[in-house]
Amino acid sequence: MTSDLVRARPGAFDIQPASADAAIPIADRIWMSPGLSNTFCVLTDDGRVVINTGMGFEAGHHKRLYDSVAPAPTRYVLLTQGHVDHVGGIDHFREPGTVLIAQANNAVCQADDERIHRFRVRRSMPYWAEAVSKADRFIKSQPVGSEIPGQSVAAPDVLFDDRWTFSLGGVDFELISAPGGETIDSTVIWLPQRRIAFVGNVFSALFGHVPNLVTLRADRLRYALPFLTAVQQVIDLDAEVLCVGHHGPIVGAREVRRELERIRDGVRWLHDAVVDGMNEGRSVYELMRDIEPPPELALGEGYGKVAWDVRAIWEGYAGWFHARATTELYPLEPTSVSPELVALAGGPGVVVRAARARLATGDPIGAVALLEHVLAAAPDDVDANACFADAHEALIAEHEADPPSGFANFWLIGWLRHQAAAARRRIDERAHG
Repeated sequence: MTSDLVRARPGAFDIQPASADAAIPIADRIWMSPGLSNTFCVLTDDGRVVINTGMGFEAGHHKRLYDSVAPAPTRYVLLTQGHVDHVGGIDHFREPGTVLIAQANNAVCQADDERIHRFRVRRSMPYWAEAVSKADRFIKSQPVGSEIPGQSVAAPDVLFDDRWTFSLGGVDFELISAPGGETIDSTVIWLPQRRIAFVGNVFSALFGHVPNLVTLRADRLRYALPFLTAVQQVIDLDAEVLCVGHHGPIVGAREVRRELERIRDGVRWLHDAVVDGMNEGRSVYELMRDIEPPPELALGEGYGKVAWDVRAIWEGYAGWFHARATTELYPLEPTSVSPELVALAGGPGVVVRAARARLATGDPIGAVALLEHVLAAAPDDVDANACFADAHEALIAEHEADPPSGFANFWLIGWLRHQAAAARRRIDERAHG
C-alpha cells in the first residue's frame, strides 16, 4: 500500500493549466504558481529568481502573480529540465540582463523535441484533449488586451555539466545535475541556507509514484539505475522542503527522507526482480504479469505502472528482440496475417462472437486481442467496432473500480478512452457514410 502522504496527494487528472488566484507562499520570500507544471519565484535583496516558466500561454499569468508579490527584476531563470511545460514561458520572463541557466544536455533534449515534433504531437493527442480544452478556456479567460505569449525555445546563457553555484542578494543557489530524472538534463536546484530543493520532475510527474521509465506519448527510454542515483543525490541533501513539478511541496526533513527512501528502495526492488527474472529465463510477459512489490515498498501507479517499468527495464538491458519468434526479426506487422486468420476462423462474425463470450466472462483484454485481428481484416465492421468499444469501456470501468495503489493511471485511461471513442466514430461514420 502506498504511504499516507502519497495517498493524500492529488493525482495526474488534477493537473490544471495555470489558474491560481494568487501566488502560493512556500516559505519566506518563496512562492509557487501551479499550472501544467509548477513554477517558483525566489525573492532576494538583489532581484528575483524564477524556477521553470510553465507553458508559453501560461507565462503571463505566472508573471502577473509574481509581480504582485515580488516586484523586482528577474535576474535569473533556472530550469529543472527541458520539457516544453517547463521552458515555454522563458521569453516572457526574460528581461535585459536576465541569465538563463540549464544543464548542458538541455540542447540535446531540445533537439530531440524538434527532431520528432510531429511524431510526438500525433502520439500525444489521445491523452491531452481534455488539457487542451482547459487551456483554451484559460486563454479565453485572460484579461482583455493581455498578451498570450507563444511557446519559447530554451536558449540558455549558461550551460553546466555537474554543478553550478552562484549567490544573489544573500541567497546561495546550487544547480546539481541529476540525469536519472525524466530527462538527461534533469537538474536539482538547492538552496543550502534554507534546505529547500526544487526537483521538478526528477521523480516523474507524480511524487511517490512509480517513475515513468517509458512514456506512451513518446520520449527516450529512461533507466532505473541512473534514476536511483538521482534519488540518492536528493536524499543526501537532507532537505527540509521538497518542491516538485506538480502539486504542493513535501515539508519536513523526516517526511522527505522517509518518502525518498521508499521510492529508492521500491525502484531498487523492482529493478532487481526484473534482472533476477531475466537471468532465470522468464519471459517479459511473465514478469509483467507476476512482479508485484511487497506492500511496504508499493508506490503509486497514477502515472507510471509496475508492469510497464518491468518491460522498460527488460528492454533497457536486452533491447527489442525477445527471442520468441522469427517474425520479430522481419518487417512484418503482427496483424498482416489477420485477414487469413479471420477467414480461417469462419469470418468476422465468428470471431466477434468469441470476443463477446470473452467479454461476458470478464476477460475484456482477451476480447480486445481477438478484435484487433478482426479490425485489421475488416476495419469498418460495425459489430466488431461495437464490441471493441464495449471491451475498452469495460477495461476503463475495471481499472477505475480497483486501480493499483488507489490511483487511476492517467496514460492507461487516456489510451482506453481514445480507442473506445475511435471505434464509436467508425460506427457513426458507417451509419452516416
